Amino acid sequence: MKLRLALEEKLMDVRVRDRLVAENKISKEDLKKYIETLPDETKNAVPLDHEDNNNLQ
Repeated sequence: MKLRLALEEKLMDVRVRDRLVAENKISKEDLKKYIETLPDETKNAVPLDHEDNNNLQ
């Protein structure tokens, strides 16, 4: 179970998923289904002030 989940997360990693969709290794429908299952994490969002670089240190 853990291995299957890890492989699924790797396939849907934003750094590689667009390439995999372009290569037809992942369908757009599968990607849409995966994205719809992700939890809403907006309550954990932290606004960033791009003008204030002191927040990055």
